[in-house]
Formats: sequence, structure tokens, C-alpha cells
Amino acid sequence: MTLSRRALLSATGALPAPALLAQPAWRPNRPVRLVVPFTPGGTTDLLGRLAARGMEAPLGQTVIVENRGGAGGAIGSDLVAKSAPDGHVIVLSNIASQAIGPAVSKHIPYDAVRDFTPIGLIAAVPSAIVVAADGPIRTLPELIERARAGSVRFGSTGVGTSSHAKLELLNRAAGVQIIHAPYRGSAPAVADILGGQIDGLIAAVPDVGRNDRLRMLAVTTPERATRWPEVPSVREHGLGTLVATNWFGLSGPANMPAPVADALWAALAKGLAAPDTVERLLDFGAGPNNMTRQDYAALIASEVTRWATVAREANIQGD
Repeated sequence: MTLSRRALLSATGALPAPALLAQPAWRPNRPVRLVVPFTPGGTTDLLGRLAARGMEAPLGQTVIVENRGGAGGAIGSDLVAKSAPDGHVIVLSNIASQAIGPAVSKHIPYDAVRDFTPIGLIAAVPSAIVVAADGPIRTLPELIERARAGSVRFGSTGVGTSSHAKLELLNRAAGVQIIHAPYRGSAPAVADILGGQIDGLIAAVPDVGRNDRLRMLAVTTPERATRWPEVPSVREHGLGTLVATNWFGLSGPANMPAPVADALWAALAKGLAAPDTVERLLDFGAGPNNMTRQDYAALIASEVTRWATVAREANIQGD
């Protein structure tokens, strides 16, 4: 299953902006903890801190970012799932911990839909299919042709990760069998691309888009990314089923009262609308988004179903 047209359009800012709540019915009475279920420094952490900063003024409280990494985001996510649904503990929910992780691992201790209250999308970031800039592969059709003719090896950021799952989507969409070589993160995979040990990688644009020793063959969003207008989208190459963004948002524990979730969404929406934040999101390859809480809930539900199907059909199993 692919994302609905509405979800994709809203993630890229093509829908009219929803009216913000004029006066939230709830405000926190102490600092809000935003649990980022990954270590500091990565895209997830940076987007979490961006959202936290923008929410503080609308909420009238400090938003404290707390990194709780481990198990592909499961440790921090489970902590929030088991917290009181009073709005003071929320999580940076994302494709890894809410969709792909539960699809590939039997050890995730929570239900990605039932155990959380979706609050809102922060950003939908494209992945890019990359190869060495000085290598023989210059276009996506050339990559596919080589894969059909012989052995092509692609790295990933690990078994059962978004990078791995998107490689399987590419194999299915193009009718090829690119060999998978898992790594522990994008940095060692990129090093081996440059060293000639592997041919390429699919990874989030913020992790690979500014490396001039890499060539981006395509981005996995429906349209070209604003910051990289010269790079075609996979849809332009007839690979629409490969459209897949790395989405990042906020969620709280299940059974969070609607006025609380609405107030948190309103604070997030106001923060994301700030001009400097819009500009920063463009640096991540993400356009402005106007998703409602209901839109974000629908996105998560559809992604859980989609990646469960991909994992089952491709026999992807996590470590």
C-alpha cells in the first residue's frame, strides 16, 4: 500500500494551511519532555530539536529533548507508550520506530497504532539513490541496466532499516536483484562506495545530499526536492511504487485527551510556520507540511500496513 494522495500532498505543502487553534483548551503546567528515540546528532535528533524550539513559545513551557536511543528507536518509543497521557511526555515518532521496525522485528514491545496518539508531522524527508560521483553509473536507468546484466551491490544502514527496506522496494519496482550489504549506519557505507567495495546506497538526503563525492541518481519523493532540482524523482523514471519518504512527527501515549493533543499540534504547527524553520526544513529536503492530526494518524496507519507487506514479501527480518 502506498501513501494516499492527500497524505503525500499535505506532506509537501500542496494543501491549504489548516486554521490554527485560536486558544488551546490545554496548556502544560510543567516542562514537556520530548523523547527522541535515537542518539544525538542524526536527522531524527535535529528535527526533534527544531520542533521543540518552535513549540516552547506557543505552549508557554520549556520543551526538553531527551535522547533515549537503542533497538532502532524501540526503547525510547516504548518509554513514552507506557507514560501517562497527560501531554507532558511525547515522542519523536518516525518511519523507523513506528512502521519499519514493527514490520521486521517480532520483539517490538508496543503496537505502533494502538499504543500511541498521533499529534502531527514535522517533516517528510526524501531518500536518495546514490553512487560514486566518479564511477561509471551516471543515471538510474544505467544502474538498473547494470543490475540486470550482472552483479550490483548496495549498502544499507543496517538489516531491517529504512535503507534496507527501500532497496527491496527498488528491486521489486525495477525487476532486479541488487545484492544487499548491511552496514552500521550511512557513514561506513559511504566510505565503501568511495573505496569501490560497493556500488551504491539508498539513504536519507540529509545524510548524503551534500557529499560532492556522491552522485544522486534519484530522490524517492513524488516530485523533485527543492534544494536539489537537478535530481529526478523515481516517479519520473516510472518507478512510482518506490515513492517513500522518511517521515518524522510527534506522538503521545494512547488515550491522550483530544484537547491536549490538539494543543500540542497547534504549538507544533505554529513553530513549523516560522520562516527560519521553513528555511531549515528545506535544507533537509522537506517542503512545508500542513497535516492535521487526522492526516498524520492516517499516514502512520497506512505506512504500518505498507511496510508490513514489504517485509513479508521480501522476507526482511531485523537483527
